[in-house]
Amino acid sequence: MASHRKPRGRTAISTPAVGFTTAALAGVTLLSSQNAGAAPSAPAEPKPSIEEVQKKVDDLYRQAGTATQKYNQAKEATAEKRQEVGKLLDEAAERTEALNESRRALGNYAAAQYRSGAVAPTAALVFADSPQSYFDQTQLMERLSDRQRSAVADYETERAAAAKQRTEAAKSLESLTASQETLRAGKQEVQAKLREARELLSKLTAEEKARLAEIERKKAAEARRKAEEKARAEAEAAAAAEAERERLRAQEQQEQEQQEQEQEQSQDSGTDSGTESGSGTTSGGDADADYAAKADKVLDFARAQLGKPYVWGASGPSSYDCSGLTQAAWRAAGVSLPRTTWDQVKVGKRVATEDLLPGDLVFFYDDISHVGIYIGDGMMIHAPKPGTNVREESIYYMPIYGSVRPA
Repeated sequence: MASHRKPRGRTAISTPAVGFTTAALAGVTLLSSQNAGAAPSAPAEPKPSIEEVQKKVDDLYRQAGTATQKYNQAKEATAEKRQEVGKLLDEAAERTEALNESRRALGNYAAAQYRSGAVAPTAALVFADSPQSYFDQTQLMERLSDRQRSAVADYETERAAAAKQRTEAAKSLESLTASQETLRAGKQEVQAKLREARELLSKLTAEEKARLAEIERKKAAEARRKAEEKARAEAEAAAAAEAERERLRAQEQQEQEQQEQEQEQSQDSGTDSGTESGSGTTSGGDADADYAAKADKVLDFARAQLGKPYVWGASGPSSYDCSGLTQAAWRAAGVSLPRTTWDQVKVGKRVATEDLLPGDLVFFYDDISHVGIYIGDGMMIHAPKPGTNVREESIYYMPIYGSVRPA
């Protein structure tokens, strides 16, 4: 019967693709709206040019040079403080021994008085906190013998001196600690500057490193050109000076011959003109010769160091920083220079660049953070910077601050 027929099932129509598409469109719409409302990302910072890298690296090396001079200064101060503390501690030990000797003398008197059967004034004195206060309150001095009185006076003197010595030693130890902290800070500053310079260089490609090397070559070539100009100027000045000396010698010889003729004529006439001819080396000439002799020793020493590595804070014999080299070179000539460029520039006589002589010290940069030894012809020997060795180079490679003649 129709009423008992199983109803025909409807074929289910699934629409997954439509649902997925709708969801996808909704997601795209949502993302689009989010992107539209989001702020645009900041553009990447442009990579610095090779010229900018070179300038930054040079600045970092110069700053490291300045920090090295600070380190050298702190190192020297620390060494001085350490010596001072050692001396004070030795003196304090001697004072303590003297104090113990005075205490032993008082103890002997106290023991003798104790054996006599009473707690005598000296025994009371040994156990007192302040002997002088005890004297003032009880007028003990009137009851002591001369020998006891002398022993008490010695004890009080040594006790006061020992206390003063301990106070001075404590202050010097505090000062030494401060110097050591400055030394550590200086070391960290140098290392930080050098580390930053190395990191900058490490990021360069092979092509960029080649371009940087080419910039350095051009800079060195320009410096050599200026040195050659100075060498020509020095040669011309030397030739002119020699010509002047030759003229003076000829003039002196002519005057000598004329004086001899006048003497012969005066002898023929029976009279003596009394004219004497004499010439001697001026004191200025002696000073120039003395300086040249010292400069020869300086340059011999400096040339013997060529090729040794730059190490900041080093003063030889296997490595140097700039002022360590100049100090050691002039020491070889018997002249003691301070450790830092800032102090070396104050020694001797200031000279102009055009008047430089071999052995003179040439200082660089406004902060006077570098120094080299002039060898003539616009060239110097110096310890340039980390990663390099002691070498000859044009004085025009860096901006010149000034020059001095140390002796």
